Amino acid sequence: MITAEAGATPRRRTHDALLKDIEADLRSGKIKVGDRLPGERTLAESYGISRASVREAIRVLDAMGILRSSVGSGPSSGAIVVSDPSAGLSSALRLHVASSTLPVEDIVETRILLETWTARAGANRTGGDEDLEQAAQLLQAMDNPGISRETFHELDARFHVALSSLAGNAVVATMMESLSGAIVGYVKGAMDAMDAWPDVISTLRNQHHGIFDAVQSHEGELAARLLQEHIEWFHQKAQEATAAEIGS
Repeated sequence: MITAEAGATPRRRTHDALLKDIEADLRSGKIKVGDRLPGERTLAESYGISRASVREAIRVLDAMGILRSSVGSGPSSGAIVVSDPSAGLSSALRLHVASSTLPVEDIVETRILLETWTARAGANRTGGDEDLEQAAQLLQAMDNPGISRETFHELDARFHVALSSLAGNAVVATMMESLSGAIVGYVKGAMDAMDAWPDVISTLRNQHHGIFDAVQSHEGELAARLLQEHIEWFHQKAQEATAAEIGS
């Protein structure tokens, strides 16, 4: 049996060369969002690696939200450079939440930390009218009497992301979208398990409007307090609903 020596350098994967060069080209501006990468054969020849290694690198970058790839031939095939950082982060976080490595309670605490900060920053920041208008439209859509739980959940998640975007911090907004995506299954399952849904949705609507009004009125501390109360209230309801479903 062959064993690795202590402290030995791990074997470098053959597709790492392509990953590092694409990163360097993005930094330098040699390639940019919207550009299409050369085909597999050209990349394989340029980097001296197999086409299988090229495909592996493309799959990694696709999962990270850096590329969008499509199969087939013609002008619409191949890999295009995109920038969707929340997609890769959400997928990774969701898997770690599912494996119980990242507890839902910690995700909730992190959301409170980020959202209360963005509420204060967003309420005090000039501009951001587009994000505020989007949040207002989402509120209106959630007020629809015939809205389904699934649709309400989707709009609710987008509402929180829109509010976070008001702070003007792209990294925080991306993290918020990723955290929201990480617990999408948990939240949906909790909503589906809530027997008193009419009362729950009524409370959520009132909470959302209160938060929005505070942000719109530039009352950052009030918006932060209402957001924390809102998140903690729903998490408590979700725990109760989940426990009741398990015990039934």
